[in-house]
Amino acid sequence: MAQARTALVVDDSSVMREMVAQTLRKAGFELRLGANGQEGLDRLTGPPVDLIVTDVYMPVMDGISFVKAVRARPDGRKVPILILTTETKPEIKQQGKAAGASGWIVKPFNPDMLLQVVGKLLP
Repeated sequence: MAQARTALVVDDSSVMREMVAQTLRKAGFELRLGANGQEGLDRLTGPPVDLIVTDVYMPVMDGISFVKAVRARPDGRKVPILILTTETKPEIKQQGKAAGASGWIVKPFNPDMLLQVVGKLLP
C-alpha cells in the first residue's frame, strides 16, 4: 500500500486553511496546518512534507519570507510550494517566483483546479 502524502497548508484565515485542507484530505493527503509563516516552519519538523500551500499576506512571517526560509533548508529545496493568494500584481508574483514558489493560484480557488495544479507539481 502506498504511503499517504503529507501537505502543509499555511494561511492566516482559518476558513481558507480548512477549505484547502478539506480539498487535499479528499485527495488522500495527510495535513499539517499553520496560521503564518513561522508556524509553517515549525510544522516542518519531523518527516518531510510532499507539498506546501501558502498564502502571501499573513502576520508574523509573510508567505514570500516563508518560501525563502523553506528553500534555505536542506529538506526544503525540492518540495513543491504553491502560493494561494488574493494577490494578482505581477511584481508580487515575480517575488514569489524568485523566492522559489513552484506555482501560483488566485483566490477564490476552485477545488478541482487546485487538485489539477497539485497533480502537475507532484510526480
